[in-house]
Amino acid sequence: VVMSMANRLADYLIEQDADFELINHPHSSTSMESAQLAHVPGALLAKSVVLEDDRGYLLAVIPASCKLDLGELHRQTNRNLELANEYELGALFEDCETGAIPPFGTVYGVETIVDENLVEESDIYFEAGDHEQLVHVSAETFETLMGDVQHSGFSRHL
Repeated sequence: VVMSMANRLADYLIEQDADFELINHPHSSTSMESAQLAHVPGALLAKSVVLEDDRGYLLAVIPASCKLDLGELHRQTNRNLELANEYELGALFEDCETGAIPPFGTVYGVETIVDENLVEESDIYFEAGDHEQLVHVSAETFETLMGDVQHSGFSRHL
C-alpha cells in the first residue's frame, strides 16, 4: 500500500504557504531507521511521542537521536504522563500510519511541546504521516509551523 502525506498535514503546509521538500525513503519502522534510510542525521529528525494522562494527550517532539525524559517532562508540566496506546493513536491521527505522526499536534487538536535540542538545528525533517516519506523544512519554517507551542528541554542524547 502506497501511502502519501497525511491529508491534514498537506493542507496545513499549503495553508501556511510553507516551503518544504518531500524525501522518499524505503519503508521504515522507527524514526531512527527513517533518518538512516533517508541519509538524514537523527538529530535533525523531529520525532513525535504521544503521551497521555487524565487531562488528555500531549505530543512531545524530540530529536530522533534522543530519548524522552519522562521524569523531566513530569517536573515541567506537572502532569503524570505515560505513552499513549497505539489503538488510541489511530483514532486521534486517523490519516497517519502508526509511528509516523507529524510534529504538529495542534493540527490534530493535540497540545504540543517541543524539545529545545531540535530548535538549535538549521534544517528539520519530520514524518509525513507514512513510513516512506520525510518532509524537509528550514528551522525557520519549522518554528513558524510549530506556532506558539511550549519549548523546553526534556530529552537526553542516547
